[in-house]
Amino acid sequence: MKKNLFVLLVFILILSSCHHKSIPSSSIPGEGKVYSEIGYASFYGDKFDGGKTANGETFHQNKLTAAHKKLPFGTIVKVTNLSNNKTVLVRVNDRGPFVHGRIIDLSKAAAQQLNMINAGVVKVQIEYRKKN
Repeated sequence: MKKNLFVLLVFILILSSCHHKSIPSSSIPGEGKVYSEIGYASFYGDKFDGGKTANGETFHQNKLTAAHKKLPFGTIVKVTNLSNNKTVLVRVNDRGPFVHGRIIDLSKAAAQQLNMINAGVVKVQIEYRKKN
């Protein structure tokens, strides 16, 4: 009986840790219209940790940051992995990715929150507010 109860408890804990609430678009900072793009996301490899980003910051793979070709530095972007609907908010502090079809390059921490580490590249939707 105790063994069955223990197995049930472990099962419940595992299920509860897998639960994910989507971040509402209203949580994207700023005012005005929310813009959206769909494309592919990749993430920075470990070798970039400690290097400089395009805005001069030191890149830390454990921070929630991203590279985008055009969005202003500091823009907060909601990224949704379209294969599992997991979401994360990241701050743009770098330029890229420069691979056709990819719209955002994420830190490893952001990629982990989207559960995309094994896949490497996933289809995403990004949402953001344009700064005035």
